Amino acid sequence: MTLYPQIKYEKYIREYVDISCSTVIEGDSYITLQKLPDNFVQCVVTSPPYWGLRDYGIDGQIGLEAQMQQYINNLLSVFREVRRVLLPTGVLWLNIGDGYTSGNRGYRAVDKKNPARAMSIRPETPSGLKPKDLLGIPWRLAFALQADGWYLRSDIIWNKPNAMPESVKDRPTRSHEYIFMFTKSEKYYYDSVSVREDNRNRRTVWNVNTSPFPEAHFATFPPKLVIPCVLSSSKEKEFILDPFFGSGTVGEVAQKNGRKFIGIELNPEYIAIAKKRLQPDITQFLKVVGE
Repeated sequence: MTLYPQIKYEKYIREYVDISCSTVIEGDSYITLQKLPDNFVQCVVTSPPYWGLRDYGIDGQIGLEAQMQQYINNLLSVFREVRRVLLPTGVLWLNIGDGYTSGNRGYRAVDKKNPARAMSIRPETPSGLKPKDLLGIPWRLAFALQADGWYLRSDIIWNKPNAMPESVKDRPTRSHEYIFMFTKSEKYYYDSVSVREDNRNRRTVWNVNTSPFPEAHFATFPPKLVIPCVLSSSKEKEFILDPFFGSGTVGEVAQKNGRKFIGIELNPEYIAIAKKRLQPDITQFLKVVGE
C-alpha cells in the first residue's frame, strides 16, 4: 500500500468559511458546500464517482448506493448546493460515465485488460431494467438536473482515441463519455472566442486522450478536457469549483490559467496526491470537522 504524507491543515471548519485564495477542503461534498456563501464561484467543472463502477474505500462515498435512484438523488442534493454557490452568470460542466446492469452478480470479475474494474460488491439490477442493459445514467441525471431547475445547454461527447479495451464480443467497445453544460440562469458568461477550433466555433465532439496520473490508482480528468471549460466560462482571478476534486486536475488547470479554485475531496489520500500538483504558496488546505 502506498503511504501518503499527512496533510497539515491551516484551519478546521465547523461553520461558514470565508475563502479568498485557492483552497482544498477535506470533507463530504454536500456538507462542505453548505459552508460556502451564495453566488460565489463563476464556474464548476467536476466528475462525480460513477455508480457501481469503483469502490474508493472510504465511508460516505457516492457511487455505491444500493439503488440507482438513490445515487441520482444524492447527486441532485449536491448540485442543488452547487447551484446556490454558483454566480447567476455561472456555468457547470459535468462529466458523467455510464455502465451496465450487473445481472444481480454481487461482484465484478477481474478484467485482464483493465484490472482496476474488479469489485467485491455491485448494486443489483435496477427495477425495470434487464441483465446486460445499458443503464443510461448520464441522461437520467441530466434530465433530473434539468427538472430540478438547471438550464441544460449542451451535451459534449468526449471521444477517447486511446480508449481502454474491453473484453466484450457482443457490442462495440465504449470509447466516449458525456460532458453536460448546465447554467444557473438563462443569461450567463460564455467566451466562445477563447475556445475556437480551426477558426470556427467549438463543436460538441471533443477528441481527448485519457491521461493517467502516475500516482493515482483511479481515473483522472485529462487537463485538455478541463481547459476549454475553464477558459470559456470564467475570467482570470475568478473561482472555479470542483466538489469531487480527486487528484486535483481542475485546480491545476485553474492555477495555470490565472484562476483561483475550491476543491472538495472526501479522501485524504487523494488530497495528498493533489497537493504535489498545486502551487503551495497560494493554496490553503482546510478540513471539515464536527459533522
